[in-house]
Amino acid sequence: MTPLYDRDGWIWHDGEWLPWRDARTHMLTHSLHYGMGCFEGVRAYDGPRGTHLFRVAEHTRRLLDSAHALDIPLSFDDEALIEAQRQCLARNGLTNAYLKPTVFLGAEGLGLRAKGLTTHVMIAAWDLGDYISPEAAAIGLRALTSSWARHHVNISLCRAKTNGHYVNSILALNTAVKAGFDETIMLDPEGYVAEASAANVFLLRDGVLHTPEVTSCLQGITRDSVIRLAREVLGIEVRERRITRDELYTADEAFVTGTAAELLPLRELDGRHIGARAGAPPPDKPIAEASLTARLQRLYHRVTRGDLGDDLQGFAGWLTGA
Repeated sequence: MTPLYDRDGWIWHDGEWLPWRDARTHMLTHSLHYGMGCFEGVRAYDGPRGTHLFRVAEHTRRLLDSAHALDIPLSFDDEALIEAQRQCLARNGLTNAYLKPTVFLGAEGLGLRAKGLTTHVMIAAWDLGDYISPEAAAIGLRALTSSWARHHVNISLCRAKTNGHYVNSILALNTAVKAGFDETIMLDPEGYVAEASAANVFLLRDGVLHTPEVTSCLQGITRDSVIRLAREVLGIEVRERRITRDELYTADEAFVTGTAAELLPLRELDGRHIGARAGAPPPDKPIAEASLTARLQRLYHRVTRGDLGDDLQGFAGWLTGA
């Protein structure tokens, strides 16, 4: 596998284009040492309407909101950053891609009280390929509840997608993977379900879809997309509330959502087969085609790829042509 840093292409940096291999930063870059910065993950898809960015306006607005919450000044607005993302696809000849706009602070000084730091913005894009194989996406994930708690709402900025937050996620995920699991489920400081390592969590019980309220988890854009598809297309009731881990154990179905992961079934948690009560297939078999998880997977796949049809025309505004 070719290292991410060693490839042809272009990276947008502070309004200019740098050859991919020349896109470097100083070792004393402030954000490298203290995690002060924010980023987004954005997907581009190729579909019947050509290449488009999915909900890029919402992702870009969240990037700007994250920077504002961190008190990091930016000299680029929504329009400029969206256009840069469109150009990033064109310059790199990409049709299906993952884009990573990132805001970080420069190397003018170190320390918590450093002043006069320059704000930098970069955007890189590359072919993501299959984040997970179609076969694995149909079977889903085995997860372990983490001993690492998700941040308290008053410890860090839960609504901001900040660089430093993800140390917490990496610790939790590494523990789960070393124990033989695919994913981790993190609880908030009071013991309620927060989210997966980098994805939101949903469960279905008796025909109602539930997802944790956004106190200790990121207010995911994929999360919002799935909530709207469930409510507006399928007529499913969705409740945002506190959820306990045993509710996941006894759910009829469960799944996680995220920009890279899209929508993946959660089949097992802490050795418990999710959906056993409802007669779901065992965790090593594909989910039922008629399950809500599979139906939402298909809907999300269609809308992200621009296969709208009459039933999804109301979501055309989510697509921005590249």
